[in-house]
Order: sequence, then structure tokens, then C-alpha cells
Amino acid sequence: MAAPKRQDTRKFFENLSGAGKSIAVLTSGGDAQGMNAAVRAAVRMGIYVGAKVYFIHEGYQGMVDGGDNIKEATWESVSSMLQVGGTVIGSARCKDFRSREGRLKAAHNLVQRGITNLCVIGGDGSLTGANLFREEWSSLLDELLQQGLIDEEAAHSNSELHIVGMVGSIDNDFCGTDMTIGTDSALHRIIEVVDAIMTTAQSHQRTFVLEVMGRHCGYLALVSALACGADWVFIPEMPPEDGWEDDMCQKLSENRADKKRLNIIIVAEGAIDSHNKSITPDYIKDLVVRCLGFDTRVTILGHVQRGGTPSAFDRILASRMGVEAVLALLEASADTPACVVSLVGNQAVRLPLMECVQVTQEVQKAMDEKRFDEAVRLRGRSFENNLSTYRLLSHRKVDSELPNSSFNVAVLNVGAPAAGMNAAVRAAVRVGITEGHKMFAVSDGFEGFYKGQIKEIKWGDVGGWTGQGGSLLGTKRTLPGKHLEKIAEQIRIHNINALLVIGGFEACDRIKQSASGTKRRVFIIETMGGYCGYLATVGGLASGADTVYIYEEPCDIRDLQANVEHLTEKMKTSIQRGLVLRNENSNENFTTDFIYQLYTEEGRGVFDCRKNILGHMQQGGAPSPFDRNFGTKISAKAIQWITRTLKDSYKGGRVFANSEDTVCLLGMRRRALVFQPVSQLRDETDFVHRIPKEQWWLKLRPLMKILAKYKTSYDVSDAGQLEHVSRFRPKESNNSSAI
Repeated sequence: MAAPKRQDTRKFFENLSGAGKSIAVLTSGGDAQGMNAAVRAAVRMGIYVGAKVYFIHEGYQGMVDGGDNIKEATWESVSSMLQVGGTVIGSARCKDFRSREGRLKAAHNLVQRGITNLCVIGGDGSLTGANLFREEWSSLLDELLQQGLIDEEAAHSNSELHIVGMVGSIDNDFCGTDMTIGTDSALHRIIEVVDAIMTTAQSHQRTFVLEVMGRHCGYLALVSALACGADWVFIPEMPPEDGWEDDMCQKLSENRADKKRLNIIIVAEGAIDSHNKSITPDYIKDLVVRCLGFDTRVTILGHVQRGGTPSAFDRILASRMGVEAVLALLEASADTPACVVSLVGNQAVRLPLMECVQVTQEVQKAMDEKRFDEAVRLRGRSFENNLSTYRLLSHRKVDSELPNSSFNVAVLNVGAPAAGMNAAVRAAVRVGITEGHKMFAVSDGFEGFYKGQIKEIKWGDVGGWTGQGGSLLGTKRTLPGKHLEKIAEQIRIHNINALLVIGGFEACDRIKQSASGTKRRVFIIETMGGYCGYLATVGGLASGADTVYIYEEPCDIRDLQANVEHLTEKMKTSIQRGLVLRNENSNENFTTDFIYQLYTEEGRGVFDCRKNILGHMQQGGAPSPFDRNFGTKISAKAIQWITRTLKDSYKGGRVFANSEDTVCLLGMRRRALVFQPVSQLRDETDFVHRIPKEQWWLKLRPLMKILAKYKTSYDVSDAGQLEHVSRFRPKESNNSSAI
């Protein structure tokens, strides 16, 4: 029976036309991995909607100098740049643009080409300069008119300048967004170095002091410290109190006494003490050698953090931001303030540019005036939560300082192994101990549970777990249904009051292969995911795939024919590589072999094909910085929720947990982490195929198709709402929390 019709309130971008408009894209300031993905998305989206799109090479300097620095972009000119680090259109610091004379030249160069829409990718300085340029635009046109450099018609037709910014900064130092373009890739570089250093440090029982970038913002240092389980971190927003030298040396000494063979200390380049005195890596090294006699080395990462291939996260973030930036330009009016497109949770948002800049400047002012708690709050919820999680996990309390909760909490992993599980277990154990609970580890999932493979786990037992892949506790797919009585008996034997289950339906974090072709070659890649097409879809977006086949979006032979024809036409141009992804269960008849043979036959004479089934390599390897950090934070949140719920349920010496809200799933919904009663998931889950009935990421599929030059419909209902930067946030509820 057909479902009842409801009013369709969705808004589609087909109603937004770029015909007659010109958009220029430039990168400015320090380079960041992912900038090219943003350029590619903005160019292709602009061309897709019918606008003329220009590159401005060498940032504002190219805008001032004009000439060949401002060139029209084509669809093919941004091909194969998605996976390239840095910025291929160049970036430069520009003194000329800081003067009105320089901005006058820039305005003249734009008016000559009819460019009235600017997409600026850079840091707060670059975006502030763009806003000033917009504010002066009318007076600059008047001056050009008076000098006879433009006529009345040109002044009238170019009377409004619209600006949208995307923040490209590895420091993640711009307020209003959870992540800036380049930050995740920089974390990858840092963690790669830390993981490599840890092996040599363990061999020789060394202490390593690592300096990472962050002159004014400690995000990179803080998150990398969380992601590698560092012994100590120094950041500008959290100067150590007087006497920190003795505290740090005592902690390092205790860790060595616990048979820990290495120490990692991470220092942001802008680290200071409570008297605003700089804390340098060399000072820390000399201190450790003098007080403890440890073999200590200093490593300064420098520009390594800016280099390399952008991570999958940065490619997806930048692609989403590039498309959103063009939509914002199409909807801009004379009354619309210059805005930045931003990410909060998994939602793209637009924020007034100067509000973000103002709050970013307030952070520095607060730090200069030693109002560090306020500086942390102004940084935003993401930074605040990272810091609170680090504080929870970093300082081990002696037994006499711990609260005695009398509660026993068990942790187990279930389902397929996933990168980040060990970081989650480590956080759960240490936060649980800090909360005063006795923590138990269950080996081999529910199978180990009913067999009694349960033992108490201590603080030191989970040392070094953060960066390890797989599941150190062991995990099996055994379901508890047949063994509930035996499991209940084990719960009684060990007096377990709460259970933290990490796992569930199969999960894996990333696709490790993106195909880059040689001469006219199409790669057919099969990904995991069961019946869930998330991996294939976001992997396709991150690697610039031409087509992605998933279970949630059925296809027939006509779709396959259209896809092959589309790719064949594309390969007749200067583009030399194609990429097709297929989720393992997308269609039982259209197998990977079938698709490979179809493309091989139909592409004969134009391109050849290769296929690759990624298999279990997707579950292997070390967890990414995101997975380590995310696993750590949500596990800490889960244990804090368990503590609150146990206290609320404790009556007369017993725990009464009969209500539905005492069994919850913790996960991200739009902009927050939500504790949702498991009973409510029945109506939202397709248990046959083990996927949610509604999946937020399906909205990304049209975006992927647009960037591959397919005509499609794109729901932009969530876009278009200009929000404001919040300085004062409501208190978090028991059932939801910031990320």
C-alpha cells in the first residue's frame, strides 16, 4: 500500500542558476592539505550551475598583478588534483593587497573579467582581508570610474561583490568550525612520526620531546597527545601551574617504575607557562636529563605537518565545503554578510565571517590577559571536550584520592574488529578507575562472557593501547541470545553492575586505496560494508570516483549502460583515469566480476580496466588519528553516563535498572553525541540487512555525482541558513553531549 503523501518542503539547487555569473577561486596564506579538493569542488560546482569560473593564481598577489594570474577554469583543469597536497594554484603572502592602492588594482582586474563572486580559501588573515575588500568595493569602483579605468556600465553591472570563505589552516585555530581544512592531514603526519618514534624509544628506553605546530592554538598538540597517549602536553591555552617541573618529572619517573619503556612529551610551538614565558623542547629536555638522567631526544616536526597527501577526511570536508561555498554565492544578496562555510558535527553550516574572526581574536586577547578558561571556552565545544578528556585520562590518581563507588563495570568488544576499539577500551578503563569503579575486561566478546573469561583490568594494563589496531581484548560475532542464562550467572559471580559494549554491526574506518590511473585506465574497486554503502560512498567522494554502486540505491542494466557511456565519453577528453566503487552486497547479480567484464568490453579501444577487492585490509593497520580521538572521547562520555545512571539507579544497596533509558546506544546525530535507548532503535533499524532505515550520508551521493559530471537532483534544504557564532552555550543534557 502506498504511503500517505505529505507536503514536500525540500529545496533543490536546480532552482539556483549561475548563468551570467563569474566566480573566482583563490588560496591564500599558509598552504594546507585539502585545499585542492576545495578548489576542485568549487570549480566543478560553479561550472555545473552554469557560471564562469576563474582561478586566481598566487593568492591576493595574483589578484593584484592580474594578467595570466587570473585564468578561466575548465572541468578537466581540476582533474587529478583531489589527492595532491598543498595548493596547485599557488598561495603567497601579499603586502600589496594590504594597501588601498593594491586593492584598487585587484578590483580593476576583477571588473575587467566581470568577476563579482569570490571564493577565498585561507586563514583568518586572508578572510579578514577579503571582508575589507568587500566593504570597500563601492568606493573602489567609484575611484576606478573617476580615473576613467572603467565606464558607468561596468560599475553598474559589477556593483556588488559577494564573498564566501573556506578555512584552510592546519592549526584548527578558527572559531566557529569543528575542523578546518588540513587539520586532520596534519594529525596524520604527526601520528605517523610518533608511531615510528615509539618503536625506537621503546628499544632504548628513551624520552622523546616532540614540537608540533601551533603558535597560537594548541589543537594539534592536544589531539595528538590524546591519540598517542602522551605522558605530558604543553599548549598555549593551558599553561602549567608553578611547580610543573617537579610534577612532570614525578609522573615520568612513576611511568618508568611501572615498566613503561618510553616517555612521549608533546609541545605546541606556542607553549607558555603561567607567567607567559615560553616553554621550549630544549628546556624540557635539559630538565629531564638534569632531574632524572633519562636518555632524552628532541624532534621538531616543522613543515612535515603541512606536507603529504590529504587524508580522506580532509578530501570529503573540503569537497563538501567547496560545493556549499558555491551555493552560498548563488544565494547571496547585497544584504548578506560575507560568510564562511563550516562544519559542526556532520552538518555543513554558514556563519558570518567577521563574527568568526572576532571570536578568534577574542581567544588571543583572553590568553594575553591570562583568562585561559575563557580562551578554552571560546575555542568551542570540540576543543573544550578534547581538553576535558585529556585531563580525565592524563593524571593517574593514587588509590587514596579515588572515590569509592562500589560499582563493578565490565568492558567487551563485539562484532568485527575496527580500528579505534583499543583506544575506546583504554579510555573506558582509565575513566572508570578515575570515577572509583572496579573495571573488568571480557575477552572474546559474548562467547568469552558466558565462558567466564573475565578479569579485573588496571590502569597500567591498557598502557600503549591507543595506537594499536584490531581488538586486544578479542572479539567474536557470537550473539548472546543462546547463552543469556550463562551470561547472567557470570554477571552474578562478578557482581557486574554495568556493561560497556564496543562494536555492533560491522564497522571499519576507511578505505586504504585510492586509484590513480596511468594511461586511460578504469579501476573497479570492491569495498566492505555488508549492506551499508557508507564506506563506498564516502570513499568515492574522497577519491573522486565516477560511479559508486550501493545496496541502498538500486540500479538496473540501463543505469550500468549510462554509467559506461558517461565514462567512455569522459575518457575521450584529456582525463586519463576512471574509478568505480562497488559495495560488496550492492547487487547479487551485478557482481564485481560482472561490472569489470562489462566495462572492459564496452570500453575496448578507449580504456582498459583493472579490478581490486580490498577485503579485510580495510579492517587492518593502525587506527587513524580521528578514530583514536573519537574512540577515546565517546568511551569517556559513555563511562561518565554509566556513573550517573548507576548513582541514579542505586537504592537500598542494589542497582535497579529496569527502565528503557538504562540501556543506551551512544552515537553521533547531526551535531551532538546522543544516548538513545536501544528499545527505540527497533523502529529505526533494518535488522535483516543490519543497517539504519534512514542514513544521513545518502545526502552526499548527489554531491559525488555532480562532481563526476552527472545531471542529478540535490536537496539543499539543510543549507542556506546563516547561523551565528555562539559564545554562551546551554548546559549539556544527560542524553546528549557535544562531540
